[in-house]
Amino acid sequence: MTPKGEGTGTLDERITGALVGAAVGDALGGPVEGYSPEQITERHGGRVRGVVGPWNGDAWPTARPIAPYHKGDGHVTDDTLMTHALVRVYATVRDHLDAYAVAEHLVPDLMTTPRWIPELEAEALPLQRIFLAEKWLVARLHYGHVDPREAGVGNIVNCGAAMYMAPVGLVNAANPAGAYAEALDIAGAHQSSYGREAAGVFAAAVAAACSPGATPDSVVAACLSLAEDGTRAAVEAVCEVASHHTDFESALVPLRRAVAPYDTVGPDYRSPSLGARRPSRLHSIEELPVALGMLLVSGGDFRHAVLGSVNYGRDCDSIATMAGALAGALGSEVPHDWAKTVAESSRLDLDAPARTLAEVTREIFDRDVHRRRAHEAAYAALAGTPCSA
Repeated sequence: MTPKGEGTGTLDERITGALVGAAVGDALGGPVEGYSPEQITERHGGRVRGVVGPWNGDAWPTARPIAPYHKGDGHVTDDTLMTHALVRVYATVRDHLDAYAVAEHLVPDLMTTPRWIPELEAEALPLQRIFLAEKWLVARLHYGHVDPREAGVGNIVNCGAAMYMAPVGLVNAANPAGAYAEALDIAGAHQSSYGREAAGVFAAAVAAACSPGATPDSVVAACLSLAEDGTRAAVEAVCEVASHHTDFESALVPLRRAVAPYDTVGPDYRSPSLGARRPSRLHSIEELPVALGMLLVSGGDFRHAVLGSVNYGRDCDSIATMAGALAGALGSEVPHDWAKTVAESSRLDLDAPARTLAEVTREIFDRDVHRRRAHEAAYAALAGTPCSA
């Protein structure tokens, strides 16, 4: 793989790069999530340049507001736990997914199967780690028996659905429109408004990054061709600013300034405004536009894109998850030492989900071809024209 993201690599390499890259970005961003770039610099004596320890050091088990989670030291967060859970759903269904697959497979996985939770340093149900916006899935679908296609209505609008949609983009590799439509269907069980829209656009971005010859610019162009409302406006505004920077250091403040009019959380990430996370056609989540901006600033280079995302602060584990997935899908190499540390510290085989998803992706593509041929034959019979097949 090339050091820059230039649309290189086989399907297997793209899937591995995206999923491993997402997990590494997640783990690097976890310990500084919720803080500002200035606070991060003060705490670490400069910018974060790799895996770091917990914000509160050895006091992490009781230090608020993080306790009882061990964020840092290479531990992945709920972004990766949810991403791997979605891969398991694909492995079970072995076809395209919809909102009903979330109810029938993802929710039971979260509720019934104990797994190693790195931040808890223990085996537990994933339900005991995921955030309130993800617990919503269980409350609405398992206990409330809400129509899965509408279950996301009423949830707080955040990046909860978007953060784990990379597998959807990979299953639809080089087909951004297909990824967008599938992710919107899946995310309907979890989110509404611009939270759901971001899930679709992020999946489309990953699919676009898998296209042969893809570049950061072509990924952003694919997003803008599909995104609607505030999400489209935010991506356009942030990426226009990002196009004038080639180093994340100079881009940190301008990117935040560009996304601020579309972000409902406000300047103090830990004290959201009264209008935060409510449905709106005018607003956007912050994480996706900034991740795309960092992809542009870095020229697709994995290390640069992820470190820029991490040092941006705020919800930087999710920003770095998205940026890492996109740079990895473009073909930029994930640093081996980072991946090794994250895998060992989190007690995860980061390559196994990629192998599984690559196998399932091929099966789904074969089914798609068969379905397409059947449609072509039926249309040809209706239209009275020869079938090309």
